[in-house]
Amino acid sequence: MNIRSVSFDHPDAVKLNDQVQAEYALRYGDGGDATTLTPTDFEPPRGLYLIAYDELDRPVATGGWRTQDENDEGYSDGDAELKRMYVVDEARGKGLARRVLAALEDDARAAGRIRMVLETGSKQPEAVGLYTSSGYEPCAKFGYYRFHELSLCFAKRL
Repeated sequence: MNIRSVSFDHPDAVKLNDQVQAEYALRYGDGGDATTLTPTDFEPPRGLYLIAYDELDRPVATGGWRTQDENDEGYSDGDAELKRMYVVDEARGKGLARRVLAALEDDARAAGRIRMVLETGSKQPEAVGLYTSSGYEPCAKFGYYRFHELSLCFAKRL
């Protein structure tokens, strides 16, 4: 497994983002995640976007973090927000999400961020299991979906 830093608009990132959006639409019956994201959100040192490639150099997992500070959407100074964690169906159950998550946490910590935050949904029990088993705890809701009843927010001190 090879984990590489790429731009959020890299063709492999776009491909995996399209797949995660399709999965959100299946699970929630809408058009996917409407949170606004741009490639500059993930540019170091204010963020990072990673793709894991398998032994045949196929993109199989992804995730990123972006800087957040106190604002009217409920973020706090020093936050790093986890975004677009995803593993393709055929690569699930191999620990890839956990490896990508650990790499993102390490990078955010090195960038001086003090807390990793994330928003997921109640129809994503696999994600909730990953995050809670990785030390994340429920926190006050934040972000675009903070008023949605299916939204779940978690945080972990870095």
